[in-house]
Parts: sequence; structure tokens; C-alpha cells
Amino acid sequence: MHVLFASAMVAALVATSASPAAAQVADPAVAGPPAPAIPPEVRTGPLPAVLTLARAIEEAEVRSPALVAARADVEAARGRLRQARFRFNPVLDVEVENFAGTGPYSGFNGTETTVSVNQRLDLGGRRKARMTLAEAEFAAQEYRFAIARADLGRQVRNLFALGVAARDNLALARENEDRARELSRVARELVDAGKEPPLRGLRAEAALAQATAALRAAEADEAAARRSLAALLGVDVPPTELAGSDMLAPPATVDAMATLDVRLAEAERVIADAELRQARAEGRLDPSVGVGVRQLRETGDRALIASLSVPLPVFDRNQGNVAAARSGVQGAEARRNSVLANTQAEIANARAALDAAEARVAALEGSGIGQAREALRLAQLSYRAGKSSLIELLDAQQAYASTQGELIAARRARAEAQATLARQAAAADAVDIGQ
Repeated sequence: MHVLFASAMVAALVATSASPAAAQVADPAVAGPPAPAIPPEVRTGPLPAVLTLARAIEEAEVRSPALVAARADVEAARGRLRQARFRFNPVLDVEVENFAGTGPYSGFNGTETTVSVNQRLDLGGRRKARMTLAEAEFAAQEYRFAIARADLGRQVRNLFALGVAARDNLALARENEDRARELSRVARELVDAGKEPPLRGLRAEAALAQATAALRAAEADEAAARRSLAALLGVDVPPTELAGSDMLAPPATVDAMATLDVRLAEAERVIADAELRQARAEGRLDPSVGVGVRQLRETGDRALIASLSVPLPVFDRNQGNVAAARSGVQGAEARRNSVLANTQAEIANARAALDAAEARVAALEGSGIGQAREALRLAQLSYRAGKSSLIELLDAQQAYASTQGELIAARRARAEAQATLARQAAAADAVDIGQ
């Protein structure tokens, strides 16, 4: 009877501590962790020859090494969350006494064999605190993944805007070089006809050399921009052409409290709270209980044994870790407030930059470019008719090129401000870890 009772007690202790299902039933408020997500296959191979902004963002999300690393961090946190749910393992003790001695204990006839199972009981709330901390860390890691994805989107948009600006600057440089070459030809004809001094021809040749040098620099910048975008996507060979516009519809409103950075800071504050609760739980008493069977070989009798052990918190009550965790909570709250203030400032600055860039683009596209183009046309006609000098024509060409360059720069600034606002407006609930 005693043996059956002891066996039942041992089986109950082992089943309670070793079975994760039993652990979850004991705490129905905390469900098991979600099933491990299957990571998406990383896309390899060359990029499309012609790359648009939408396609670039799509390629980044399935190619970027940074996003793959962030997704792996989420899966690691998922594993730690699963591990935190398990209870303490039981301890099996086997003791053999009264053998290999002297006298009646020289052999094995007087041995006493004891088999027992000891289980540490979680009465101080360690497991609950451990699970709460793991859940908070998992949530924070999901926010970090969302931030990595949003940051990647902004980087793609900024580099695409840089590439579009370099593409437009290259087209402008080619136009300027063609215009300078034509001007050099006209100036040479006028010099040969005696209508211009040789100095004017030399000045036109110098302008052509400058335009050619600017064209070579623009070609290098355009190729470098495409290479930078390809490197961000984890590809060695860049696309041959960036097509379309860098325009992106900006969000109507951006709530700083709902941004990913602020939500991550809040999640880190929750982690600090969970660490404080865990530190307090570590200072509480967790007794260990045991039950077993003792075999007395000399008489052939059996007996039950029971044990109870309780640590005495005489010296270490985890006071230092509790104090450190309490300071960690204060620091997390301060960092959250700092992140909120910085995010509000970044949103306001991006909105102001967008308004300024849109005003510049509207002014330049409205009358600026048209006036500069008309001034250049009149200067060309006047120079060919001999009514104006070469210097005046070169000034008109420079003014037109400068206005075009300012328009390209304003469009790029607009795209970068839009990318910043889109980054701040990114929502964590729109991020699917498994995609």
C-alpha cells in the first residue's frame, strides 16, 4: 500500500513539472506562445533591369539582410517566451547506505536504499514573473522588427529619391553639354566670319570643356546612386534604370503617441516593470518537497519518506537586484518621455520641410523654369543675330541650368520629407512577421 502511494506521488510530481500542457492549464490566463512562424524565403538573383519605387520597396522586404536579421531576433524571442513557461524540473535522488563497512555492514546485507523525488514549488511567483518578462520582451522585439522594416522603407525611398535626382541631373548635364557643343560650333563660325574675336571662341570652348566634365561627374553620380540602392537590397549588380517618380503620398496626420518608436519605448518600460516584479519574486521563498521509498534489506521492510526544505533568507534577499530594477523603471520612463519629445519634433520638422519643398517645387515649376527657358531662348536668338555677347548667352544658360538644378533638389527634398513622415506613420499592426 505504501509503495503504491509513493509511486503515485512520484508520478504526480513528475507529470506536474515536466508537462508543458499541465503548466499551461494551471495558468489559463496565459495561453501558449504562437506556433513558430515559417520564415519567408529570401529572394536571390538579379534585380529587374528597370526598377520603380514600388518594386524597390517590394524587393527590399524580401532581400534585405537587415530585415532577415530582425526577423531572426523575433523568432529567438519567441523561443525564449516558450521556454519561460516551463516549471522547474523534479530531482530524482537515489541513496544507498550501510555497505562496504565493517562488522555486519561489511557486505550488502544491511544496506538501506532510498529512492525519492524532490520538487521545487513556485510559491513566490517566479514562473509568472518570468513569463510576464518574456512576453514583454517578445512584444518589444516585434516592435523592433516593425521599426527595422519602416527604417528600411525610408532608406529605400531616400536612395530612390537620390537615384531619381541623379538621373535627372544626368539628363540636365547631357542637355547642357549638347547646348555648349552647339554654342561652341556657332562661336567658331562667327569667329571664322570675323564677327567675333578669337577670345570669344576660346571662351565657348572652355564652356564646352566644363559642360563635358560636369556630364562625366553626373554619369558617375548616377551610377553610384544605383549601386547604393542595389547594396541596400543585398545585390551586387544594380538595375540599369530607375523609372517613374519618387513621389509618395504623405500621411494626412501622424500621431506621435502611435509611432513605432514611442510604442517600443513604452514596451521597454513594461519590460522594466516586469524585471522589477521578477527581482522581487527572486527574493521570496520557494520551498522544495520530496517523497520517496526506503528499502531495508536486512529486514525486507519498506517505508515512505517525506522531506521539506526551505531556504533561509538570512543574508541574500535579492535586495541589490530589486534596487537596480527599480532604477531601471525610472530610466525607462525617462527614455520614453525623451523618445516622445524627439518624435514630436521630428514629425513637426518633417512636415515643415515638406511644406517648404512643395512651395519651392510649385514656384519653380510654375514660373521659374518657364522664365529661365524663355530668357535662354531670347539670348540664343539675340546672340545669333549679333545683338548680344557670348557672355550674356552663357549667363542665360547658367541661369537656366541652375533653375533646373534647384527644381531637382527641391523634388528630392520633398521626397525625403515624405519618406520621413511615412516612416513615422508606419504602424506595427501592419507588419506581418511571417511575410
